[in-house]
Amino acid sequence: MRLPRVLTVAGSDSGGGAGIQADLKTMLALGVHGMSVITAVTAQNSLGVQGAWELPVEAVRAQYRSVVDDIGVQAVKTGMLASAELVEAVAELLAGTDAPIVVDPVGVSKHGDPLLAASALDSLRTRLLPVATVATPNLDEVAQLTGVQVESEAGMRAAASAVLAYGPRWALIKGGHLPGEAVDLLTDGSEEHWLRAPRHDNRHTHGTGCTLASAIASQLAKGQSVPEAVAVAKEYVTGAIAAGFALGGGIGPVDHGWAVTRGTPAV
Repeated sequence: MRLPRVLTVAGSDSGGGAGIQADLKTMLALGVHGMSVITAVTAQNSLGVQGAWELPVEAVRAQYRSVVDDIGVQAVKTGMLASAELVEAVAELLAGTDAPIVVDPVGVSKHGDPLLAASALDSLRTRLLPVATVATPNLDEVAQLTGVQVESEAGMRAAASAVLAYGPRWALIKGGHLPGEAVDLLTDGSEEHWLRAPRHDNRHTHGTGCTLASAIASQLAKGQSVPEAVAVAKEYVTGAIAAGFALGGGIGPVDHGWAVTRGTPAV
């Protein structure tokens, strides 16, 4: 039986909690074959990002073509793209790829360090979001992309509408920064799916956005619909947050292998 193949196009997190490393761990946990296009290298740990260096466009394009032309993909996930040049190059590559695309519009790290140049925002809006099957911004990224400030659950519909206006088929607005339950809104502009989970008292949540987007891509590669894939991904991430662990002196990562370490069957 051939495993579904999922490609992540993202930055490397040397601390192993987010980025390419989180993506590949998530894909392994969910039973798909993960592959990678590295867009940037970061010096990063539990305390923050100490440095970031983007790769040349030709290196990113060569990695992508190498994987897609020979191995093929059933889904693609994007994360840190760093610059306008990389956003535009990746958008062009994705436009020619016949597979679901999950866009995590990474703007800043968990610690508040910038991971996307301000000059790249317009390219993200006009080139990358239009090719997305699902866009997965958190509330800070919604504000950065659209100017819509969400202060409560009631504002999430307006946020979704503003994101959908840029062209993705579905928007998943992540409300994890709001008080109370961890609530997300998935919508294509006509149907709505509200996903709720208990909030766990655990500050070790580094990599949640990368993990969620990769989990969605993994389930899409298995042939699930967008609502089905997002529901499974939400369940997986909730378990990973609950099992998150201290690493270093700051914010530790979620536990990507929580289902294995707890003896729970894979999703």
